[in-house]
Amino acid sequence: MQQLMVVQVSTRPSRLSDPIAKWALERARANGKFDVSFVDLREEALPVYDESKHPRLGQYEKEHTIRWAAKVRAADAFVFVTPEYHFGTPVPLLNALTYLTPEWAYKPAAFVSYGGVSAGTRGVQMTKGILTALKMMPIPEAVSLPMFTQLIKDGVFSPGDVQEKAVVAMIDELARWSTALATLR
Repeated sequence: MQQLMVVQVSTRPSRLSDPIAKWALERARANGKFDVSFVDLREEALPVYDESKHPRLGQYEKEHTIRWAAKVRAADAFVFVTPEYHFGTPVPLLNALTYLTPEWAYKPAAFVSYGGVSAGTRGVQMTKGILTALKMMPIPEAVSLPMFTQLIKDGVFSPGDVQEKAVVAMIDELARWSTALATLR
């Protein structure tokens, strides 16, 4: 079975994304099309990129990079649970992507984005360009959560029917792309 990694992007101490990440992880596991793992970039604690050689060479020297590369290499597809920072890609995600090159290639990615009125979609659009530079396939299917704090009560994320249907369509499409891209990996 193919491997899906759900990645919680925000590293802020006051982040509100824990219930959203938990929901995305539960829905991915319930879908049954992947073995699902979870990575919290706050726990990864990757310093600002600190390798001496270009990541395309895959010659990592730092233990944190070697661990990160092994996790990403093991995944066949990704779901990034992400806000946007200043209308763009959150720095923790940009940093995590920057660390590696060959490990990302030919793998599909999708987004569960959240925020105010824009639901984090401006950051997703910026991130998609970065993913294509890494030879990844960002798929169109996504879950967008505008005014997301209204969907969290007592620490539990309760989305509507639209989001519940969107997450199923997103995971199903990730499975299609992951299978199709497997020959390139």
